[in-house]
Amino acid sequence: MRNALQALGRYGEEVAARRLEQDGLRILERNWRCAQGELDIIALEGDTVAVCEVKTRSEQGFQQPEQALGAVRVERLRTLAERWLSERWPGHFARLAAVAVPGPAPLPPGGVRIDLVCVISRARGAARVEHLRGVV
Repeated sequence: MRNALQALGRYGEEVAARRLEQDGLRILERNWRCAQGELDIIALEGDTVAVCEVKTRSEQGFQQPEQALGAVRVERLRTLAERWLSERWPGHFARLAAVAVPGPAPLPPGGVRIDLVCVISRARGAARVEHLRGVV
C-alpha cells in the first residue's frame, strides 16, 4: 500500500510540474529537503516565487486534495518557504528574477506565495489538475 501511495505521489508531482511549466512558470527546484521537511516544487512566475504543495488523490479517494492542508501543514510550509529563501534564493536563484543589485540579493520583487496544486488521477484519461494560487 505504501509503495502505491508513493507512486501516486510521484506521478502527481510529475503531472503538476508539467502543468506549471505549460502555464508559464519556471521550475526552480523540486523535492527540496531540510531537517524540518520537504517542499514539492518551487517555481518562478514572473518575479514571484511560488512554493507549490502538490496533493494527489485517486479518482476514488474520499478526500479532495485541497482538504489536506490543515493548520499544522500550512505553518510548516511557511517555515520551509522561509528557510528555502534564506538558503537558496540569494546565491542561486535571484538572478533568474532579474535581481541585479550588488550585495546580498533582496527578496523576490514580486514576493512569495504558497500555492496548492491538486491532482486527481483518473481511472481513464488524463489527470485533472487545478492550480490554486496563494492559498496560504
